[in-house]
Amino acid sequence: MEFETLATGYGLVEGPRVDDQNRLYYSDIRGGGVFRRNPDGRIETLIADRKFVGGIALNAGGGLIVSGRTLAHWDESTGKLRDLFSEWDGKPLFGINDLTTDDQGRVWFGTFGFDIHAGFDFKSKPPTGSLFRIDSSGKATKLWDGVEITNGLGFSPDRKLLYHCDSNVGVMVYDVRSDGSVSDRRLFAKLPEGSPDGMTVDAEGGVWVAVVMGPGEVVRFRPDGTLDRRVKVPAKSVTSVSFGGPDLMDFYAVTANNSNDRALKGTVFRARADIAGLPVPKARF
Repeated sequence: MEFETLATGYGLVEGPRVDDQNRLYYSDIRGGGVFRRNPDGRIETLIADRKFVGGIALNAGGGLIVSGRTLAHWDESTGKLRDLFSEWDGKPLFGINDLTTDDQGRVWFGTFGFDIHAGFDFKSKPPTGSLFRIDSSGKATKLWDGVEITNGLGFSPDRKLLYHCDSNVGVMVYDVRSDGSVSDRRLFAKLPEGSPDGMTVDAEGGVWVAVVMGPGEVVRFRPDGTLDRRVKVPAKSVTSVSFGGPDLMDFYAVTANNSNDRALKGTVFRARADIAGLPVPKARF
């Protein structure tokens, strides 16, 4: 893949998503903010100050669903945020990271078991978080405990599997039941180097994983969990990946740095893939 640079100068870029107008949404976890890059290159700041937005979903009713310390809906017409999920068992959340959506418009996301805003030594074993699902009615369901550092999420093409990057463990996978529950969490794949961060799935069922604290790459696993490709990216910490474009063959990789020029910091890259991405449904809130 030949990567072109679309945007630079961020602290740590996350959450790439592309809408029907080929506009790219992404966040800056460290510097704060949610942004939108238009096809002509113009970049808009949509949410100026929200930090730790690790996941973004397009919403069928308008606006975005964004993570952070809470899960919230951003209304583009008013510019306001409304919390959808802010506590569990009467206790506030430490933080929500990456997320994905299913065909019913439900949002699936992971929580941290430690205060991400206060900082944490990721080399040690952290208090664990959980996997949740929230329905468009607003009902939240805890699906699994024991997630160490929750990251990318994505469904298989038949929706029978949910992949979940746990950065301290590897790429995990659950069986998804028809009632929306999950079972049999198990290891799907280990990275050859580094740790898994964000991820996406292609139309053939391949699982693409962004690699942080590694050699600067994205890896693709076949549906059976075997390593298929290692794609070099000009950054040491690749934080998330996504497909977009009218044919879903534009491949986006976002980073926390830039190997070509350190002054460019967190960067948004784009390349052309030879496999189309799997469409990610819109949330319905």
